[in-house]
Amino acid sequence: MQQREMVTLQGSVEHIVFSSEETGFTVLELNTGEELVTVVGEMVEVSEGEELRLVGEYASHPTYGLQFKVSLCERSLPATANAIYKYLSSGAIKGIGPVIAKRLVDAFGDETLDIMESEPQRMEEIRGLTPKKIAVIRQELSRVFGVRSVMMFLSRYGIAPMVAVKIWKKWGGAGVDVIKENPYLLCAYDIGLEFADADEIARSLDFHSDDTLRIRAGIQYVLSHNLQNGHTCLPKDKLLPAAAALLDVGSEEVDSALALSLEENELIEEVIEGKSFLYLPELYGAERYIAGRIVMNMRLLTTPEKKMDAPIAKLELQKGIQYAARQKKAIAQALVSGVFILTGGPGTGKTTTLNAIIDLFEEQGDTVALAAPTGRAAKRLTELTGREAKTIHRLLEVDFTDPSAARSSVKFKRGERNPLKADVVIIDEMSMVDTLLFESLLRAMKLSARLILVGDSDQLPSVGAGNVLKSLIDSDCVPMVRLDEIFRQAAESLIVTNAHAIVGGEQPDIQTRDNDFFFMESYSYPKTAQMVADLCARRLPGTYGFSPLWDIQVLTPSRKGELGTMELNRRLQEALNPPHPEKAEFVFNGVTYRQGDKVMQIRNNYDMTWTRDNGEHGSGVYNGDIGEILSIDRPARMMQVRFEDRQCAYSFDGANELELAYAVTVHKSQGSEFEAVILPLMHPSRRLYYRNLFYTAVTRAKKLLIIVGPRRAVQYMVDNNKKTLRYSGLKEFILWEMEQQEG
Repeated sequence: MQQREMVTLQGSVEHIVFSSEETGFTVLELNTGEELVTVVGEMVEVSEGEELRLVGEYASHPTYGLQFKVSLCERSLPATANAIYKYLSSGAIKGIGPVIAKRLVDAFGDETLDIMESEPQRMEEIRGLTPKKIAVIRQELSRVFGVRSVMMFLSRYGIAPMVAVKIWKKWGGAGVDVIKENPYLLCAYDIGLEFADADEIARSLDFHSDDTLRIRAGIQYVLSHNLQNGHTCLPKDKLLPAAAALLDVGSEEVDSALALSLEENELIEEVIEGKSFLYLPELYGAERYIAGRIVMNMRLLTTPEKKMDAPIAKLELQKGIQYAARQKKAIAQALVSGVFILTGGPGTGKTTTLNAIIDLFEEQGDTVALAAPTGRAAKRLTELTGREAKTIHRLLEVDFTDPSAARSSVKFKRGERNPLKADVVIIDEMSMVDTLLFESLLRAMKLSARLILVGDSDQLPSVGAGNVLKSLIDSDCVPMVRLDEIFRQAAESLIVTNAHAIVGGEQPDIQTRDNDFFFMESYSYPKTAQMVADLCARRLPGTYGFSPLWDIQVLTPSRKGELGTMELNRRLQEALNPPHPEKAEFVFNGVTYRQGDKVMQIRNNYDMTWTRDNGEHGSGVYNGDIGEILSIDRPARMMQVRFEDRQCAYSFDGANELELAYAVTVHKSQGSEFEAVILPLMHPSRRLYYRNLFYTAVTRAKKLLIIVGPRRAVQYMVDNNKKTLRYSGLKEFILWEMEQQEG
């Protein structure tokens, strides 16, 4: 394929056609002095009248003709009076409109912007500008010029303009100086640059490979990177060799840099069970806080002398229910404990028990808040309890105005200074809750509030760092009841009985053909993929009336390979939503997105705005939310996506936060239930085919589960009881806090 020629364009911005604050994607008309060129691409906060130098390529749009697609954008302030007037009158500087812009340019001509920046007191000469207005303008000038200088500095390295905005939010006008002094600060959570990119900037600034700043940053980067693998800390004897390999330096240099990092509290060293572990301060502080708060809640709020037999008996009469012995124990324990864990597999009566707990708390006048990690899990909790449940993020109220809010440490309005009013907080699907989110929840609870955690510890752990539910259970300090009796009605379901068999290490029944758990034997990848597509598109909708889009979900252990999500989504899209002249589509990173496609949000986006059908507005779309592409506007390079009752606008470039969702990984399905689940398996992989992943997949199905593949894949997954290893000190910190309290 012939490579397209990269072209350089220079000119002034004549007109902004479209601009997205969330993504920075912009459509504008550029006046090159000879013609107006339509330019599209990521250009943050560009305003009319600005002078731009653009590097990119021409591409022909089938409807709108020739467009210039930007790869690199360098900007400079307008230099002539006319251009400055256009720039200022466009609203680029808060507090200045067309009238004031004309007065400024009439007074200062080509020097207007220089005077506004270096001699702002001269703006007092302009009629209509009071000292108060001038103060606002000066602040806005500082912001705009600061962001601009950072963008111009980073543009030579191909760094996205949105990174410059993050830098400005963190360091203000000193951003460029901070980067020049230590470019490795760009690897911090709230900036999120890859180490290799920061390393490239550092090399251009003549940093040496053995520079202490580089080595210290490399050690922190290894720790940060491993948060994605679920570890809140790493053993020192594993971390340091990994850092030395990344940095290509000797162990002595790493040891020396580590000593400085520990001395300046950039890292925390903790001995856990006789072994040295290293933490990032944020994760260390989170685990220590969680341990302290859990133990304090148990000590201050537990009232074992309070008898619950009579209230439970009364509730049984009111509801016409006879609770099992372990259910009664769980209800009573929850009502008298500062912290309580309710766990158990499917069909064991968790929902009935939870509803009784809520009823009794409300009867004694307590306010109960219900929450779950994902929107789908919260919706399901609402349906099961008949009471409003929110996502944890919505319960804590994400603070979109806090400039320090970062992708890994988002800030919330609810906290120690503004706690939740609830007397009791109940969290469902607790296995999905990571360390940092759990810390935020605990900080937002008033000191007198009780905490009840509901979950299944046999499922996969959270996507984020930590294994909180397992750590709390393993500490053997937190009151807990595990429901293990399968009730008669649930026992009629093979999904339920096979799930319990799997988690107990027993092979499931795959012979029965007249229940809700089916096995379809297949030994080839193409045949298995074809069977999956046929089940989704024809057989299950025809036999059961299931919606191919919303009732049926294909789950798979892997993203890659012939039965990974990428290939299955291509096949399923072809079967369920094929090309049509009336359906617009576009291609992003080799994936075709089409009107009517089922998609999933794959990372938390706290800034994404949405509108409900009732006109309500809000912000926040979260990892795991599933929706549908309603429409695609190719000229504006925008699409509308509906997530249940919320509608969001995405730029085409925003598709990097979406994936087709006809097939999703088992990890991504956590917290969700589907009417029908299809699970294609093939040749076992020890890394991907293991027991609690299999158990998690099976328990996502409400009415029907179909496994397609060879018998030995099923057998292997049950036998492979590999536990997901996650380094964490939470269990030990809880035990230490208990010892301190007892001492």
